[in-house]
Amino acid sequence: MSNSKRTIGVVDDDSRLLESLENLLESAGYAVRTYSSPKAFLAAGMSGLDCLITDIGMAEMDGFQLRDAVVEMRPDLPVFMVTGRHEIADQPGRAALATVLFRKPIDGQLLLAAVERAFVK
Repeated sequence: MSNSKRTIGVVDDDSRLLESLENLLESAGYAVRTYSSPKAFLAAGMSGLDCLITDIGMAEMDGFQLRDAVVEMRPDLPVFMVTGRHEIADQPGRAALATVLFRKPIDGQLLLAAVERAFVK
């Protein structure tokens, strides 16, 4: 399936990272929906999304809580988590339900490759 038919949701309270990920994913042919908070993402719904990329460290709801909510509603949705806190990334139990966990700064090519692998089933 063509990337242009895939829609990826990105949740992060850092507008610079949102813009950067949006540009990266769009340049690879994906449609992207960005959300500045988990609550905005949940309010918009997950209809039409093929994948989610979320930061872990957010104020109102962290990425683990968002992942848990997503798993309840869409257990088949691949969830990629991003963190700048390396001690979180090194705790395998906490990140176990994420499809892949990335440390910041994110290697764009590795992220794109992981997203593409998530779509190959």
